[in-house]
Amino acid sequence: MTLRHSLAHASATLEGAGVASSRLAAETLLRRVLDRDRAYLYAHPEDALTPQQQARLDAWTARHAAGEPLQYITGVQEFYGREFRVTPAVLIPRPETELAVEAALERLPREGPSRVVDVGAGSGCIAITLALERPGAAVTAVDISEAALAVARANAARLGAAVSFVRGDLLAPLDGGWDLIISNPPYVAEAELAALAPGVRDHEPRAALVAGPLGTEIYARLIPQAARALRPGGWLVLELGYAAATAVRPMLGAGWDAAATRPDLQGWQRVLLARKPPLK
Repeated sequence: MTLRHSLAHASATLEGAGVASSRLAAETLLRRVLDRDRAYLYAHPEDALTPQQQARLDAWTARHAAGEPLQYITGVQEFYGREFRVTPAVLIPRPETELAVEAALERLPREGPSRVVDVGAGSGCIAITLALERPGAAVTAVDISEAALAVARANAARLGAAVSFVRGDLLAPLDGGWDLIISNPPYVAEAELAALAPGVRDHEPRAALVAGPLGTEIYARLIPQAARALRPGGWLVLELGYAAATAVRPMLGAGWDAAATRPDLQGWQRVLLARKPPLK
């Protein structure tokens, strides 16, 4: 089939399966099959796909129609202007996490050294972005999943980011004296899992989504660890679940200052920032 007909067929299949933005999803799949940009699709509508390309497009369309996220099918997701490889071993990077990255960048010197740790590396999108945006920073990323670390290491190598990767549970394997600790931890409560979109619930790694019965269990463990591991004057930056701010912020207690939250585009408080008080 021509590109025009292949695109129309894929779009109709996805629309029939109830996929939102079916035309855009079909374009994404076709672009990845061809390794071309969107403009190419519309500049060459009468070009024909090879049998191998058509077979791949059909297979990918069927997978997405069945609920598999586009990012796992194509193997890529953009984050902070860079393309990251993703597999079902890691969460798909999301725009909300860019808010946490921006908050961290504001607190890291543009030049000069700093020590940064990303807790729960996943695809490596946070740690790699910070390392590339702040070349003077010594960035470490920790994750309990070796499969996730393999994805993160590959992304760092491909993007040329100097990041040290460590396997372990939260900050347990690391020393202290950090200038900034950042994390997008699991924050879904067990009872909320069933209500998530099927593409998330059925395909993204459960261990990276679900924190426990309350959804705040990782925050309760990480905040005291961060208080010990940060240097005086160091910052903690946490991504929050969409309604977690009221439960998480009181966990800071009296040992922090300059605590604040930042909203996402929907108005949910998505980022929590707090500073370990400087020495007097």
